[in-house]
Amino acid sequence: MTSLKAVYPLYLANEAKQLNTNLAVTDKFTGKVVTRVALADAVTIDAAIAAAAAAAEPMARMAAYERQDVLAHCVKRFQERQDELAYALCVEAGKPIRDSRGEVSRLIDTFRIAAEESVRITGEIQPLDISARNRGYQGMWKRVPIGPCSFISPFNFPLNLAAHKIAPAVAVGCPFVMKPASRTPLGAIIIGEVLAETKLPKGAFSILPASRNGADLFTTDDRLKLLSFTGSPDVGWDLKARAGKKKVVLELGGNAAVIIDADADLDDAVARVVFGAFYQSGQSCISVQRIIVHESVYDEFRDRLVAKTKTLVAGNPQDENTFIGPMIDVKEASRLDTWVQEAVAEGGKLLCGGKRDGAMLEATLLEGVDRNTKLYREEAFGPVAGLSKFSDFDNALDEVNDSKFGLQVGIFTRDLYKMLKAWDRLDVGGVVIGDVPSYRVDNMPYGGVKDSGLGREGIRFAIEDMTEIRNLVIRHRL
Repeated sequence: MTSLKAVYPLYLANEAKQLNTNLAVTDKFTGKVVTRVALADAVTIDAAIAAAAAAAEPMARMAAYERQDVLAHCVKRFQERQDELAYALCVEAGKPIRDSRGEVSRLIDTFRIAAEESVRITGEIQPLDISARNRGYQGMWKRVPIGPCSFISPFNFPLNLAAHKIAPAVAVGCPFVMKPASRTPLGAIIIGEVLAETKLPKGAFSILPASRNGADLFTTDDRLKLLSFTGSPDVGWDLKARAGKKKVVLELGGNAAVIIDADADLDDAVARVVFGAFYQSGQSCISVQRIIVHESVYDEFRDRLVAKTKTLVAGNPQDENTFIGPMIDVKEASRLDTWVQEAVAEGGKLLCGGKRDGAMLEATLLEGVDRNTKLYREEAFGPVAGLSKFSDFDNALDEVNDSKFGLQVGIFTRDLYKMLKAWDRLDVGGVVIGDVPSYRVDNMPYGGVKDSGLGREGIRFAIEDMTEIRNLVIRHRL
């Protein structure tokens, strides 16, 4: 039977170190401490960064096939340890077990994609004889590793969002230090355990659970050449302001919208919106938060959506039938509950849900939410969504853009011209047609604009951020 170890180490310069057991990890459903993890202090973090800096040259010298072998080993070991990984995720994050298995499959996909990309990091031959003065000159460029990287990953996808930083770094040959979320460190630590089985150069990786107050070096240390952060906008933009000269990649929040046009298949749209709004209790930056429905189908869609939402099973995430598990903690559930009550007080109508028991918040739908409330303007990051209606498609696009965020949007329409108009006009990182904004495949460019961040994830695109272009010019004496 799958179980957790009594204690877990951190990883410092490729090696497991049980320096202490200072970080308690709780079962997010019961609230009980289920294991303890070593916590890094500033001295440990400094040593990890020094080791990464020393590993930069040997990492850069690794052959493409050697990097690919490391990633292929990870794929194999993750496949062998799927049940263990899913169980740890279910417990530490409160993610329903079926969804936890899905995230493990994405972890495997992400490392597999990275293994493929590791042997096709290409450059170009570039003609420079564009005028008479440049006759006899030829250029070419290649990509080289940027150097030691700093990664900070969030609690909501502790396996796959860590993988989206670690896997491309290995693929391109960048040593790294990672701070996993303190509430969900186990997934990253297990990834570290697997990486430690490989022949990566010493210092190639360190995985260091750390308190936020003690982790400033992840951001400010000049030995690090790139900071990749996934988390809340307030924290992300503050880190960027303090990051100094290093490159910064930010994957931040959203309050994603979905448009249901008059020609949508309502059965399909209802099923996908229920998934998009309430999957893993809405704790996703591309969770459906704003549902914008054409007035001709609004009543029918709303009634079907409410009926379907009421059937969702909430409870213990280890139960195979559970769809709604706990939010990450009572504080977050209470915060969102307060936002719901504020929206109702400002004229919003509660359609279903709205009750809270500790960290458990019911799947909640509202309509008529005032656009000045937190529930409309901010990122809910929980199992709550609001409905509104539109009559003109252009106005629906304006409503989507009426947000400080710009991550992804979903549109259910069969009109090609509307699809293309949306792609042109919407100020977002991605437009998804015929599905919810919550859809993501791990090889696609993923990221946002405005307060939703900078840069793109997806292995090929992360590799671009983790490399510099090095140019070569050759003069042929004619």
